[in-house]
Amino acid sequence: MLLHPKWNLMPYTSNSAIHLPAMLLAMLSMTTGLRAEQVKTAAPGVVPIAQGEDDLLCGVKKAICYSGFRAGQHPDRGSGAVNPSDAEVLEDLQILSRDGNFKLIRLYDSQVNSDAVLRLIKEHNLDIKVLLGAWLDAEVSNPACPWHPEPYPDDVLAANKVKNAEEIQRAIKLANDYPDIVTAVAVGNEALVSWNDHMVPVEAVIGYVRQVKAAVKQPITVADNYDWWAKHGQDLAQELDFVSVHIYPLWENKDIDEAVTFGVSNMQAVRDSLPDSQLVITEAGWATVASEFGPRADEAKQLTYYEGLFAWAGKMNITTFFFEAFDESWKGDPNNPMGAEKHWGIFNEDRTPKQVMKSLYPDLMTEVVAD
Repeated sequence: MLLHPKWNLMPYTSNSAIHLPAMLLAMLSMTTGLRAEQVKTAAPGVVPIAQGEDDLLCGVKKAICYSGFRAGQHPDRGSGAVNPSDAEVLEDLQILSRDGNFKLIRLYDSQVNSDAVLRLIKEHNLDIKVLLGAWLDAEVSNPACPWHPEPYPDDVLAANKVKNAEEIQRAIKLANDYPDIVTAVAVGNEALVSWNDHMVPVEAVIGYVRQVKAAVKQPITVADNYDWWAKHGQDLAQELDFVSVHIYPLWENKDIDEAVTFGVSNMQAVRDSLPDSQLVITEAGWATVASEFGPRADEAKQLTYYEGLFAWAGKMNITTFFFEAFDESWKGDPNNPMGAEKHWGIFNEDRTPKQVMKSLYPDLMTEVVAD
């Protein structure tokens, strides 16, 4: 997920009780069915969201986004990366897969850490499947990006195209090296939505998708914001095996009392635009600390959103990746430790569980993992 400073974030003043809205409870009573049948019987302009069980990604309803960077660690920001060790990655994977809590994780690139994750899953015979990512850097400048409106130099954009081509090859190799673990490949992450700082033209994304599809056996997708899919996604969706959607009510000024229903409306917009596409939610989450959100960011509200989102998505047979597994302090403004980007985890950075995970991991509540 990227920072979304374009949203007009206002202080939260409501005293609404935390609850699952009546609208959500009504939606949970819906019966599921096959999309082809739904389209035939739907009212004009409103295609039912519900999918069949065969539309679930490797049969899994509840999944998690994973990045293993701990305190003091970070990807390469110009002077080299500080990556987690094998022991740290293995510990994370064992936490997430304990008792079958998460059998499907999402990785965002095909670089050294992702290679380690796949290798360790295989070496230790862990019950985890992976949605593998191929990260795409900017191939064009985006003056609409609020935090990077300045154009990239031509040499940087040219270098990024080379990097992207290399990343595509890494993704192909990892997918083929680990065919029993990599369940699908996502080509790019939020590289199309209007506010991003790493924009890639849709024609180029389609080219990368076709390249990967020709070289691997797994399904291929692209992950992006719901609004882009609803307004611009028809051509790209036709190239994909499934469409990966991001929804973030918290970034759009919603509090917990309307969070799930707002996300449902986001998904309805995508479904109406792409009635024949298999849908997966590859990011949806709730920050627990955020200077941008004030009291709307909260562990109790994260728990309520987690439970409500998965209740609805499970009924709809939509595989959903919650964002994210662990807090990551390297993200966002280094001078703002309270920034939202750092605090989306269902576990703290020291691997102690937040409220949403305490009942499943009571033994980790007081443990602090050493660096």
